[in-house]
Amino acid sequence: MDAPPPSFPPPPVPGRVPPRERTVTVVTHPEATHHVEGLVGGQFDSALTPRGERQAAAIAAALHARIDGSARVGLVASDLRRTRRTAEIIGAVLGVEAALDPRLREKSYGEAGGRPQAWLDARFVPPPAVGERMRHHDGVTGSETRLDVAVRAYRAMTELLGRDDDELVVVTHGFTAGMVVAAWIGMPLEAAGHVAFPVPSGSITTLREDGYFHNRGVVTVGDVAHLR
Repeated sequence: MDAPPPSFPPPPVPGRVPPRERTVTVVTHPEATHHVEGLVGGQFDSALTPRGERQAAAIAAALHARIDGSARVGLVASDLRRTRRTAEIIGAVLGVEAALDPRLREKSYGEAGGRPQAWLDARFVPPPAVGERMRHHDGVTGSETRLDVAVRAYRAMTELLGRDDDELVVVTHGFTAGMVVAAWIGMPLEAAGHVAFPVPSGSITTLREDGYFHNRGVVTVGDVAHLR
């Protein structure tokens, strides 16, 4: 008689702590003042609008509904006002205090930050379709390259993934969120020249690592159903 096929994952062994899966939730901050005023964001320290505050509450409610109350939850955010405030609202609902990490800030647009978007558009040098994109400079004094953002985001994620969290919530910005996801899946730094994910303001991106094979998946990207 044929033996039954093995089960994956195998049944738990008495006395042994079962492996845990973990989830990383990447939140892009909701509507901020620079959005409605037509200004360049980046590291310009804009605040959430009243609508953005309501959107942050909707994000918090969505996370609360999904996260098991017995889970070990970590919360970390960019230290800019709009992300810090988003994390405060989430933390109040989840019962956890946010840690702030400036490495999760948005790409800096240097002297363009806080100026009208048209000012940047008139000076911006787009990256080439092929060739060197990571070190390409966009022509604005003081702005970061894609490589600058990737290096700090990858370093932040390397440290954060060493934490003992069942659920880790990362509150960041649109461009940086792409680098956070790239770091999660282990994309080599130099291969991130074209990486981009559709993560609109106020969106939730869900990343999950299974507790047996430790494969890392991208479950959802840029989900905004909670905002509707």
